[in-house]
Amino acid sequence: MSRDVGKTKDVGYQFGLQKTFAISEIAAWDFMFSDNGLKIWLGDLKTDFLLKENYKTKSGIEGFVRVFKPYSHIRLNWKKKDWKNMSTVQVRVIGKGKNKTLISFHQEKLLDSNQRVEMKEYWNRKMDKITEEMKKASR
Repeated sequence: MSRDVGKTKDVGYQFGLQKTFAISEIAAWDFMFSDNGLKIWLGDLKTDFLLKENYKTKSGIEGFVRVFKPYSHIRLNWKKKDWKNMSTVQVRVIGKGKNKTLISFHQEKLLDSNQRVEMKEYWNRKMDKITEEMKKASR
């Protein structure tokens, strides 16, 4: 009996991605929530991005900020413009020692394996862009 990759018992399909960077936890968090960092992983915001508030990007991504714990994680409802469903995205910034920090994206409540593949490609592109920016910053 084969199992669908990423299928969970309770939250539909999910996808997670993480990468460790040679940067302090504070610097990583500050980057991820700077205008440039937000633009990379969330998109160009049309609205304010505040706890317990709805948000929308210029590309049509919308949702609601559910949890915001500075220098730890954010959890938000997240929906692409052409989607019928709302998913949940969590971004974590985890210190792993001096100048070593893990950044992770985890998305759940995806409809099916196709949407999971779409989001795997999406978040990999976002992580590649974050990696490029981190390299520029360390020069």
